[in-house]
Amino acid sequence: MKRTASIVFRSALLVFLGVALGIFISKDDLTGQPFSLTGRSDKMSQVLQLVQNNYVDSIDVDSIEGETINELLQKLDPHSLYLPPRQATSVNERLEGGFTGLGIEYHLLRDTFIVTQVYPGGPAAKAGLVGGTKIISVNDKKFSGTGLTDDGIAKVLRTDKSIPLQLLVLMPGSRAPKQLVLKQGRVPLSSLDAAYIASDDVGYIKISKFAATTDADFQKALKALKAQGMKKLVLDLRGNGGGYLNTATALADEFLPKNKLIVYTKGVHEPRTDYFATDSGNFENGKLAILIDEHSASASEILAGALQDLDRAVIVGRRSFGKGLVQQQFQFRDSSAVNLTVARYYTPSGRSIQKSYSQGVESYRNELAERMRKGELFSAENNLADSAFKKMSPYHTTSGKKVFGGGGIMPDIFVPADTTENSVLVSALAEKQLFTAYVLDKMQPVLKGYDRQETFLNNYSVNDATLNDFMLYAAQTLKTIDYKELAISKPLIKALLKANAARFKWGDTAYFRTLNSNDPAFDKAVASLN
Repeated sequence: MKRTASIVFRSALLVFLGVALGIFISKDDLTGQPFSLTGRSDKMSQVLQLVQNNYVDSIDVDSIEGETINELLQKLDPHSLYLPPRQATSVNERLEGGFTGLGIEYHLLRDTFIVTQVYPGGPAAKAGLVGGTKIISVNDKKFSGTGLTDDGIAKVLRTDKSIPLQLLVLMPGSRAPKQLVLKQGRVPLSSLDAAYIASDDVGYIKISKFAATTDADFQKALKALKAQGMKKLVLDLRGNGGGYLNTATALADEFLPKNKLIVYTKGVHEPRTDYFATDSGNFENGKLAILIDEHSASASEILAGALQDLDRAVIVGRRSFGKGLVQQQFQFRDSSAVNLTVARYYTPSGRSIQKSYSQGVESYRNELAERMRKGELFSAENNLADSAFKKMSPYHTTSGKKVFGGGGIMPDIFVPADTTENSVLVSALAEKQLFTAYVLDKMQPVLKGYDRQETFLNNYSVNDATLNDFMLYAAQTLKTIDYKELAISKPLIKALLKANAARFKWGDTAYFRTLNSNDPAFDKAVASLN
């Protein structure tokens, strides 16, 4: 029934923003030599100077410059783009394995700031902050109950990084407020969402992005799972929009013997560069299944494509996004940057999986919606109906199996999308963060009854009474509820309630364990390893 429901939360972002902003890979490390346009005599600079000095109204020239540059870049291809300073910094920080901040996630419930998750190793965790904590005041000024907004919270909590914050907090289960001092600092950010023994000797690892620390995170998780008896692995790349090229090749190296070609890149100004496996792989022989979907892109496709071409893994799910362009980042002196496409990448069999963008950026961005309209996501037969897969393919795996280029990685085992995941109701519940709100507001007594994650996952289920109560709770926020959609999406909503409760108390691994227990794609991946 349920494939990983993080897609429910992220799908809108991935479809409408991820293509333009978040799905890119770097030839090296997304950095380049800073340079400046100051003093250039080109027409663009001259026009901007004229606007700044002579236009009738006050204009943010920096903003116009960014839009103008981006419009130019987007005429080249959908993945060459301009990043304003704050966005460039944020993207790079997170791909480098962390960010600067307090290290918390939060939810606003009746104008009260409540911490929902605390990132291990960050300032909040070191100060003893835990999930369920309410922040009452900041620097002796009332905080909760002051008409809080996300922008207002950012202004208060993300001020000067060098200035400590004096917090008055109410810990869960306590009646007496406590004083804490927090200062922004480095927050380590793992790119692994979950790692656990799924059944018998089968391990499961989910990777959300290909960051600088991903290979090290993977090796650590792999070692722990091997110690628990793992001999086979399901690697989940669903919803993974990519990251660093060298991280993708490093991860592929974990599964391949020495001297196997992983990927090669080339462009008009970039000579062909081959990436080969070394002799350092930590899982070269165990059976492997890789889960992908329509949101798996770039670095995810490099890994899946290499392991498919070399007959090293079974690919399970739906056709991937189709991004085969390599970006390199060039930074400006103001910390803004341009991600410029400098090469294409090719899988070991020689195929480029980049889908066509000849009809323009808008058409390119709407391609996933078009796939859905044609029924590709719901039918194995329709999945092959795209023109890119009707013609003869010259590409084959090592064993001679036909594979396709020009539109993403086609899975070996197709799993249709769950129509309930695309319902307006489920999207609205997720967008309004009502699952999290209900867990905070109503499910704390339930969670107190379970000390162990295992006991909760095996014994607790959301019954109809709880579902009805949740929908009554949601109705206070949602304008309308389609009861036909509710009937169809009922099992998914129950699963999401349980998964969010598990995540609140035990973290991301518990969240994905809950969802995978009713996920046909996960079940097919495990079955393929037998």
